[in-house]
Amino acid sequence: MRVAVIGAGIVGVTTAYELAADGHEVSVFERRAAVATETSFANAGVLAPGYVTPWAAPGMPRKVLSQLFDRHAAVRLGGWDSLRLLPWMWRWWRACQPEVYRRNRGAMQALAHYSRQRLQTLADALRLDFEQASGYLVLLRGKPELKAARTSLEVLKELGVPYRLVDGDEARRVEPGLNPQQPLAGAIHLAQDGVGNCRQFAQLLRAEAQKLQARFRFEHEVLQLRPGPRPQLSWRHGGRSGEDAFDAVVVCAGVEANAVLRDCGLQLPLAPVHGYSITATLRPVEGHVVGPRSAVMDEAYKVALSRLGQRLRVAGSAELGGPLARISPAPVATLYRVLDDWFPGAVLTRDAQLWKGARPMLPDGPPVLGASGADGVWLNLGHGSSGWALSCGSARVLADLLAGREAGIDLAPLGLQRLRG
Repeated sequence: MRVAVIGAGIVGVTTAYELAADGHEVSVFERRAAVATETSFANAGVLAPGYVTPWAAPGMPRKVLSQLFDRHAAVRLGGWDSLRLLPWMWRWWRACQPEVYRRNRGAMQALAHYSRQRLQTLADALRLDFEQASGYLVLLRGKPELKAARTSLEVLKELGVPYRLVDGDEARRVEPGLNPQQPLAGAIHLAQDGVGNCRQFAQLLRAEAQKLQARFRFEHEVLQLRPGPRPQLSWRHGGRSGEDAFDAVVVCAGVEANAVLRDCGLQLPLAPVHGYSITATLRPVEGHVVGPRSAVMDEAYKVALSRLGQRLRVAGSAELGGPLARISPAPVATLYRVLDDWFPGAVLTRDAQLWKGARPMLPDGPPVLGASGADGVWLNLGHGSSGWALSCGSARVLADLLAGREAGIDLAPLGLQRLRG
């Protein structure tokens, strides 16, 4: 089949690779000049399937409201512009019901575990080195975090995820670079989870897809997608425009998906939830462990600190709505506070790179995978903040569906039908 993929973030690149590996003639349309330049550019890089859960969870609305005006809130509104997302917020609030949450959590974690297996298979078979490291430590600053961690531990136990609840001293043995002066009540240690460079993985997999004759058409803006037995895709590249016909088109366009799908009779409840990160070079200090060995998460502030080679990435915040170009000082201050608390003086801040990205989030949590209902058009989008953790599995599922094969997981909770009504 001749297949077009729209979008070359981590989801689009993994989809292109899986389709090319199945023998399809693949063309990827990307408006930027390279892969993984937007949402996939500088995310936390954490790969911890047991912690992939819907943002829509019981108790979350109360928690968000209580923190709304906190200087270091994990979730915040992006200004008055966020009011246009009230219909999305209403659907999110409804999805926080316990039975809905349990169903969505199960779907996301099944996909996350499937995705990790697929990622490991690809990494081993293709010998990909993407600054991966094993181990994930969830830091519990004090008694409130220790008490609240019981829910997470119950979920991990239910899923059969190996973990250890350790005290502060043991946590510092796992991550000896942690600031010894910072109070630490305990931590959850997940030795089988870890971290990897999402953008580097995307670049490596793009090269592998090209070996399979996949074609990446950079700086190509998709103007229109018309469904049909041979869906038509109109595009613009510089001063030129053109149109191509395909046997199938897979939309992996993130927050821009609705613009692409406007002629397909679809309007998905997608919201941009912005995340921030700081990436800086680790300071060379002879005889001392500087920074984390792998990745740690500050549970109080929902900020991850990840080692990527000789760099440290500090990532977090969930800013709902607002313009992507506007940098809010509060979430940046939170990132630096958490960095200074746990690894003071660990990085060369003069070369720090600040990033803000728009995560394409659906109100109930899981992505949408499969047929769109419009002839010839398929969907692989809406992964929110879990795109890196879900990408390889989502791509394999999509390729299997396109080939008419059974998927490796239950797709009922990941279909488009759940978003209707």
